[in-house]
Amino acid sequence: MRIIVDAFGGDNAPLEIIKGCELAVKAHDVDILLVGKEETIRKVAAENKISLDRMEILDAPDVIAMEDHPNLIRTEKKNCSLAVAMRALAEGKGDGFVGAGNTGATLFGATTIVGRIKGVKRPALAPVMPKMEGKFILCDSGANADCRPEMLVQFGKMASIYAERVLGVNNPRVGLANVGTEDTKGDALRTETFPLMKESGLNFIGNIEARDIPYDACDVVVADGFTGNVILKLYEGVAGALIKKIKGVLTASGKNKIAALMIKKDMKKMAKQLDHNEQGGAPFLGVVKPVFKAHGSSQAKTVSNAIGQVKAFVTAGVIEAIAESVK
Repeated sequence: MRIIVDAFGGDNAPLEIIKGCELAVKAHDVDILLVGKEETIRKVAAENKISLDRMEILDAPDVIAMEDHPNLIRTEKKNCSLAVAMRALAEGKGDGFVGAGNTGATLFGATTIVGRIKGVKRPALAPVMPKMEGKFILCDSGANADCRPEMLVQFGKMASIYAERVLGVNNPRVGLANVGTEDTKGDALRTETFPLMKESGLNFIGNIEARDIPYDACDVVVADGFTGNVILKLYEGVAGALIKKIKGVLTASGKNKIAALMIKKDMKKMAKQLDHNEQGGAPFLGVVKPVFKAHGSSQAKTVSNAIGQVKAFVTAGVIEAIAESVK
């Protein structure tokens, strides 16, 4: 399997991206097509003793910045690494894509260059996130700020397929993120979506409140992109603050440090479960080929994990199943 990677996407590119690709080749047994300024990639790899074994480089002379408007990848910056990578994916030069750069530009490229699955109204960003036991999928988490009810239903269907095929969840429970659990709660979007969800054939369990999400409220949380992005960012922030608070307690005194030694292994396990870097990236569900967005601050391990996710996504036949479901 060959994964296309934007070598110049993200805050820590290209060094951490190239290091992550080296890890992925060994950990996931994949080939890599690195896209970006070839001279720089080879120089960085040589200076940091990074092996480019099983990696091919596709030269791209330009870079799109985080603050650039997404549509620039079709105009002034059509030769940036992201645009060149998207065209390579569309042309079949790889089985999937990973990038840590501009989210809007990635979505724009995924829909206008790679293309949507026929019948999909809008692609949706669907990260896998931790809960008390296991994981859940949040869909949408930022691709579509304004949504119609039928779009939310489709998000639920696509994310359910992802949960079944990749997470191994049988008949995933789908919940609608809302301000209360009663059937009539919420704004116009939520109240109009609720009956459509009930009739959709999904294992719809009703409305769920944000505070219940970490406590195994459901396996798929459906939201418009604005609400989902708020949930995502708050979730990440609280997790980070919680870990820092616990570390502060465990290092506050001598006796606490002794106690910390006794639970060090369990603490590392918990921190790993809450770390978004462990997951790697999130797919834009509804695109004809796998497009995964990694965190902008991705380190090498994050990139490697994202590449591993793409491999699992392809192997599980998620795109084919989604295409069949929206016919």
